[in-house]
Amino acid sequence: MTNQPFVLTALKNNILTITLNRPSARNALSTEVMRNLLLALDNAAKDDATKVIVLAAQGTVFCAGHDLKEMTAHRADPDNGLSFYRELFAQCSHLMQTIVHHPVPVIAKVQGIATAAGCQLVASCDLAVAAENVHFTTPGVNIGLFCSTPMVALSRNLGRKAAMEMLLTGEIVDADRAEAVGLVNRVVKPENLDAVTMALAELIASKPTATLRLGKQAYYRQLELSLSSAYDYVGEVMVQNMMHGEAVEGIGAFLEKRLPKWPEKQ
Repeated sequence: MTNQPFVLTALKNNILTITLNRPSARNALSTEVMRNLLLALDNAAKDDATKVIVLAAQGTVFCAGHDLKEMTAHRADPDNGLSFYRELFAQCSHLMQTIVHHPVPVIAKVQGIATAAGCQLVASCDLAVAAENVHFTTPGVNIGLFCSTPMVALSRNLGRKAAMEMLLTGEIVDADRAEAVGLVNRVVKPENLDAVTMALAELIASKPTATLRLGKQAYYRQLELSLSSAYDYVGEVMVQNMMHGEAVEGIGAFLEKRLPKWPEKQ
């Protein structure tokens, strides 16, 4: 046991870094770790000072997925762990959806291997930057526990055949392959990971806040709709966006060939 918090938070220049801080357990997603992650995300959603979130991790492993020791211990429950497993996977699903539906962009900064639900965590983030020496894998098939919840995130971010190959084989994917199939956006040298990730976060944080929030929400919403419904939906989103002060200022600045002065009140 440790007295150190499992999740650390630090806000600087409108960028909130949320760091998994359980390196001795390979940052496994125990129920307590997920509870603390959800709390940090919920607090950030209510904080106007947060414009971008960077999800990071301490140690050599980004996230090893679910805590198999915790899961196995609940085999001793009167119901053989049935109730616990239902609560655990519901909590995991809630965490991943919280990231997707969070009002601000979330960037995964991947410094080490991401396994199973850890790979799911990366895929659930809006963007991901990875060090060139890291690997990704969904190895559940190798231990008789198919990575079904990671499958949701992978199938929505990778091509179908690439996602199925990872899920069916459980093989390790290197960073370059992960970039090629769309699991991460950029692959960089380990010594450049912090700088590149923060530069990307700062670039996004420089954009108008309400526009970012509206755009992220609309992106995921339209993915769930048919083509015609998606155009109907985003057409109205554009109308509402045009009526917002940020669009008034931004378009005016463009036409007047000056830098925009974004409204302080979003």
